Amino acid sequence: MPLTAIQPPTVGARRPARRLSAAEADVLRIVSDARTPVFVTVRADGRRRYHHWRPLDSATGRGGCYVALPTADCEALRADGRIVLGDPVSDPGRTTYRVSAASPAPAVRLTGVPAPARPARPRMRAA
Repeated sequence: MPLTAIQPPTVGARRPARRLSAAEADVLRIVSDARTPVFVTVRADGRRRYHHWRPLDSATGRGGCYVALPTADCEALRADGRIVLGDPVSDPGRTTYRVSAASPAPAVRLTGVPAPARPARPRMRAA
């Protein structure tokens, strides 16, 4: 039996991050961009649609419309904890949530290790 099988998990351990597909990385890039608000609309029948507004590009003449994101990729990112849903806005027949990138986990400090001591600076008197 390998030793790793009997060691208890460490406090705050996260499961190893899986490698993102190209489509998931693209979705995460769009969601992480603060200039591009992304939403998910959940219909009364349970159907979900992730979408964002693509502004009009004057050089190409494209855009100026809502663009749907791949639902399967967005759901995979949400299941991995990489994106989170904001507060709901409910209408009859649907609920809309703002989608944002999850903040990175804070660094975990081991409880048995003391914090590094900082030398006290001498106080100076005002003259």
